[in-house]
Amino acid sequence: MNKKRVFKYLLVFFAIFLTFNNKVLAAEPQFNVSVNPGTTPTDFVTDIKLLIFLTILTLLPSFIVMVTSFTRIAVVLSFLKNALGVQQAIPSQVMVGLTLFLTLFIMQPVYTDINANALQPYMQSKITQQQAIDAGSKPLREFMLKQTRQKDLKLFIETSKLDQTKIDKDNVPLYVVIPAFVISELKTAFQIGFLIFLPFLIIDMVVASVLMSMGMFMLPPVMVSLPFKLLLFAMVDGWYLVVKSLIMSFS
Repeated sequence: MNKKRVFKYLLVFFAIFLTFNNKVLAAEPQFNVSVNPGTTPTDFVTDIKLLIFLTILTLLPSFIVMVTSFTRIAVVLSFLKNALGVQQAIPSQVMVGLTLFLTLFIMQPVYTDINANALQPYMQSKITQQQAIDAGSKPLREFMLKQTRQKDLKLFIETSKLDQTKIDKDNVPLYVVIPAFVISELKTAFQIGFLIFLPFLIIDMVVASVLMSMGMFMLPPVMVSLPFKLLLFAMVDGWYLVVKSLIMSFS
């Protein structure tokens, strides 16, 4: 008896549901589309500029990484973590934060020059957009060229098939300077990383040799060498030396 009653209730429920669903589907949707008659071509141009600006903002992090000191500092600190063997002890957020603030410190003169000669005059409508771009790219180009090897710069100038007789440090295109600057930064970072790795590698080799001579084959050498590497790094004030070397390498 209970099963029959439940079955009847289910039939009533489905009947009500289908009736309601048919009414909803039968209702005609109404759309209200209106066009503002006051819209002018200037408004459309402004909207397009806003869209371009928002698109540029999405690429801003990559742009900052490629044209500033961020690349060299990040690679060197990554080498330092691997040399010490403390990949898990130092959070990545700490290293990225340190890299970011060191980048702001090193690039501060360039930012000040761009703000004074390009951004502020453009915001005050004293110069045009193209003049602001030219004035803002000049100090950035000078910074990158100081850190770029001539061999790397020549490579991209030749492959881009530019007239080398008309190219100088003031008019070399940024699409040529940026990749040359990046590979120069990577080479410099690898050179600094090698110098950082060398003393810690020696400690690992000495500890491994001592453990083998004592017959302690089952004891991982990394476990024994890690305290000695940390002690050495603290005794020589390693963070001070590394940060000082990074800052001086850009001066």
